[in-house]
Amino acid sequence: MKVIFALDKFIEKITSVTIIAAVFAMLLLSVLNIVMRWFGSSYLWIDPLVRHLVFASAFLGGVLATGKGTHIGIEILPKILETKEGQEKKLMAIKAFIALVSSAVLIWLVKASYDFVLTELQYGKEAFLGIHSGFLVMIIPIGFGIIAIRFILQFFKIIAHPTK
Repeated sequence: MKVIFALDKFIEKITSVTIIAAVFAMLLLSVLNIVMRWFGSSYLWIDPLVRHLVFASAFLGGVLATGKGTHIGIEILPKILETKEGQEKKLMAIKAFIALVSSAVLIWLVKASYDFVLTELQYGKEAFLGIHSGFLVMIIPIGFGIIAIRFILQFFKIIAHPTK
């Protein structure tokens, strides 16, 4: 059980640092591009890089939200059961079921997005700085995969400690 909590904490820290770095890079590059345009110059690769950083930040935010339980979820049944006394076991069962189903859906999304990456690698082209577009869209299966891992970890946490 300690391994699950340690892995979850590790994912949380890495994701937090990465999203901070991505947001800082987006801000810095956007300001740099604006200032350069004042002087009639710019780097063509900055705008597509910032777009991909925004895309990556969205997935990183999803990873963080999943870990904190603030993601969009099925909330009606847990809210009903929270108000009734003695319904903790049912509430935990519902939360475990939601985590398990979410994990299954995300695993399917990882597979579908991996197929998309393979197609992009085959038919895509260079996006910027010599980077193939297939490598840039790899954030999709990676993001879905990490979110799936967080849901799986949530499931095991609920099973191990059903009262928390």
